[in-house]
Amino acid sequence: MKTSNSQWKAHLAGKIPEALAAEVDAFETDITLRKQGKIDERLFAETRLRRGAYGQRYDNGQRHDGKQEQRVSYPSGELTKGPMTMWDAPGMQRIKIPAGGLNGAQLETLAELAEEYSDGIAHVTTRQDVQLHYVHIDDTPSIMRRLAAAEITTREACGNSVRNVTACPYAGVCQDEVFDVTPYAKALAKFLLGHPDCQNFGRKFKPAFSGCRQHACGLANMHDLGLIAVKHGENGSGRFGFEVYVGGGLGTVPYQAKLLEEFIPPEELLPLAQAIARVFAQLGEKKNRNRARIKFLVHDLGIEKFRELVREERKNLPFDPRWTEYVKDALNEQESALRPGGEGPSLVSISISEDFGRWVKSNTRPQRQAGYVTATVALPLGDITANQLRSLADIVRRFTRETIRTTVEQNFVIRWVSRADLPELYKALQAAGLGAAGAGTIVDVVSCPGTDTCKLGISSSRGLAGELRTRLAEQSLQMDEAVQNLHIKVSGCFNSCGQHHVSDLGFYGVSRKLGGYAVPHFQVVLGGEWEHNAGSYGQPIAAVPSKNIPQVVARMTGRYVAERAPGESFKDFAKRIGKAELKKMLDDLTRPPAGDRSYFSDWGDPREYSLGDMGVGECAGEVVSPFDFEMGAAERELFEGQLAFEAGETQSAGMKAYQAMLRAAKALVVIQLAHVSDDASEIVAEFRKRFFDTQLFWDPFAGGKFAQYFFDAHAQAGQPYTADSSRYLLDEAQLFIDAAHSCNNKLMTAVTV
Repeated sequence: MKTSNSQWKAHLAGKIPEALAAEVDAFETDITLRKQGKIDERLFAETRLRRGAYGQRYDNGQRHDGKQEQRVSYPSGELTKGPMTMWDAPGMQRIKIPAGGLNGAQLETLAELAEEYSDGIAHVTTRQDVQLHYVHIDDTPSIMRRLAAAEITTREACGNSVRNVTACPYAGVCQDEVFDVTPYAKALAKFLLGHPDCQNFGRKFKPAFSGCRQHACGLANMHDLGLIAVKHGENGSGRFGFEVYVGGGLGTVPYQAKLLEEFIPPEELLPLAQAIARVFAQLGEKKNRNRARIKFLVHDLGIEKFRELVREERKNLPFDPRWTEYVKDALNEQESALRPGGEGPSLVSISISEDFGRWVKSNTRPQRQAGYVTATVALPLGDITANQLRSLADIVRRFTRETIRTTVEQNFVIRWVSRADLPELYKALQAAGLGAAGAGTIVDVVSCPGTDTCKLGISSSRGLAGELRTRLAEQSLQMDEAVQNLHIKVSGCFNSCGQHHVSDLGFYGVSRKLGGYAVPHFQVVLGGEWEHNAGSYGQPIAAVPSKNIPQVVARMTGRYVAERAPGESFKDFAKRIGKAELKKMLDDLTRPPAGDRSYFSDWGDPREYSLGDMGVGECAGEVVSPFDFEMGAAERELFEGQLAFEAGETQSAGMKAYQAMLRAAKALVVIQLAHVSDDASEIVAEFRKRFFDTQLFWDPFAGGKFAQYFFDAHAQAGQPYTADSSRYLLDEAQLFIDAAHSCNNKLMTAVTV
């Protein structure tokens, strides 16, 4: 049955768990009541978000054609599904995939939904979810019912809730794991789904599992709740359990998770998670969403106090039989092979040996079970078509017991593939257009949706990622192996959905004006650590026009190959040569060449920013505004602060970060008050009155978040800075400076119009 068919409820009666069916029925009623104006738009917005129905770019009913806003006329008129969100504007449906696990029937269901309700494409995210774009809100109940019939839920895929529980996609087959974390991830996902202790959060809560400390697959260190498999005790006589981390997160300012417990036994997993949820619900920020993540609560309380509160809460929890029942049930779901294990074939004897050999090298990984490998299906930008999903369902049935999972690198992995079947598996994947090599290499660029569909996108992350992928694929055969193993991740804005902080070369979209006109830029972030569960975060170096980013990649990788010490990682290389030298390498790329109009459009976007009456001046230099002078000073202060931090001078780094914010605030104030003094209190007061209270500085979606960074920094100026607090302040100062540029852009646009 196609999209317009209204009979899915009756057709699937009795095929959906009763509780899930009742929830979808209730949501469908909410849709009707909202249409009748009987439910407030804000309440309905949170309701649909908790069902995974998310907003999408241009859902305010306006599109920008490159020169001006154009109003879109919708059949439902001014009816909204949330503030500034038109009812008929296409949205996104996020679908939860706990631990990334799917089967053939579920792949086929996703294919049908993508084809019938979306644009024919399903998108794998950096948290192992699947997203469908361009979905109408009226179709979401049918989508939810069809997913529920396939044992998939969208519940709490968005909103202030426990999001998808992710896990290493190699769990259970990894040669280096301590034990298989899959059953525990599934048990936790089932236990926390809809749990009453998880319904009063101020923001989202993201758990992740890893089977070891050394690899990146689980990324436990950058999550709200990170669980790493460990063995407690010496000489092989200890118990298996978990090392527990809390308060990690990327977002605008990345926080490393803190160690909560060195060891908990498996039976304590669910009650401890429940206790953490209770503390977060009780004490987490509710009014200011910008500080409502658990990372801020852990930071404000300190890990010792937070640990004390969690332990006390755990003591007071009434016993719940599900703590052990859910784990026991999950442990009974063990994977196994469809075919006997075998040896890999001789590549010389195979007609496709050259391409096949490259694919085997990059896209297969030996399992700890002899004779088997896990094969990666590389998805460019995380996209897969409906027909490819159907082909993939056939392939996993043919070669395995439907053991397939999504990954945080936006790919699929097929587990339990017999080595003897690799040639035939490769041929089948090739026939489906899914046989690309390069999985997990520099070619496998990760990207968030960016300006394609995300309301927060500043620059075209998918456009840039696609361009980099194409160029790097053409060079891959000639690449040095050290470069092949690097990771590139791209975010369309500062929020790090593309996880740019934990890549070797990361980029996030920022706004800049050059010569009075907007030019798409990316902030370059270098030296993050993907391994060791996202072991450390990279540092911003410079904002570079989008069209120059491929040159950034070429320069950085070229110098790395030429000057790296034996066995030196890119992270250590970047640290060794230092931020000043890295910035110097990029200085000439930070401005576009004169007269090149291509810089005024983004990758993959045919629209050109309005050039108006732009011309080529005859004087020797440009007129530089007081704003530009002050912003230049602010960026110098920030850079010096970053160098101080690099040298271990945390107090100086913190002070310079604060001074950078002060100069950026003054840069805006002088637009309206030319003779403002250098007195910090006066600058803060004038900035608050002219730009914060008036909301001129506010971001459309982050609100006053970046201004609050500045106010907090001013309130704490002169106090001692720690290594953590100075690093956070440097990141906050970078975001405040970016926001000041954006504010100036808005002011100039308003004057022009």
